[in-house]
Amino acid sequence: MSQTTRERRLRRLQLPVPAPTVHVGEGEPLLLLHPFTTSHDVWADVVPTLAAEHEVVAATLPGHWGGPALRRREVSLEAYADGVEVLLDELGWDTCHVAGNSIGGWLAFEMARRGRARTVTAIAPAGSWTKWSRAEIVVGGKFLGLYLSALLGKVLGERATRLPARPLVLKIVSHHPGRVARERADNFIRAASHCPSFFPFILSELRGTGPGDVVGLDDDVPVRLVLCENDLLLPPERYGRPYAEAMPHADVVTLDDIGHIPMFEDPDRVAATILEHLRAHREQHAATA
Repeated sequence: MSQTTRERRLRRLQLPVPAPTVHVGEGEPLLLLHPFTTSHDVWADVVPTLAAEHEVVAATLPGHWGGPALRRREVSLEAYADGVEVLLDELGWDTCHVAGNSIGGWLAFEMARRGRARTVTAIAPAGSWTKWSRAEIVVGGKFLGLYLSALLGKVLGERATRLPARPLVLKIVSHHPGRVARERADNFIRAASHCPSFFPFILSELRGTGPGDVVGLDDDVPVRLVLCENDLLLPPERYGRPYAEAMPHADVVTLDDIGHIPMFEDPDRVAATILEHLRAHREQHAATA
């Protein structure tokens, strides 16, 4: 489907068509990568703080609401990663700092593996499972359930943002749904309901087209692994521990009393967590120089 056709369809459904990126600030480049089925909007309340010290790009991944189009048979994590690299090339960024949440954290590790990341801040990253493991099957089942909800949201259009069940949907990614700003919550529902690669990506994972785990990641890339204490989607004990064990050099921190997408509940704490890691890297780099 062409970009123009997709925009017309979204307008018929009375949905806004978001720009694929936000680009603000000055300083060392920082790329923000969002969770699966969402958009760069999840970073909206974090960007202003980060942009005070960095040139920040919050990008919507290919195959997501408002992002570059992907043909269904092309959908995979590698295709998402290729799209991120195309964006970096367009920006003229050979390398940059990368912060990602959920699948965005998985992609941040992939950017490091490809030599494009100066540092990685991985927030509740996906991808720590092995093929056909219980961990993979459980998370796959969760996303299949979410897909059924997304189909309902697609049918309802804007009415989906006004359903009484909103707090239950938000509870999946937020420990305290009441703390989520109305605009963030509405865009979360819109993005999940109109994510073209939702089901194709699930099929892609079943085919095993992902790039593998983080074993062998260059120890020269400073990594901060951020776990969320009350993460229902990817509980840290099951999905965070394998990353911590695979990367003994990583700085591991846990955000207490918070869910899978912590930017929704406490954007200031998320911004501070990212900036602390980047400032430490700057100080270490300056001392070495």
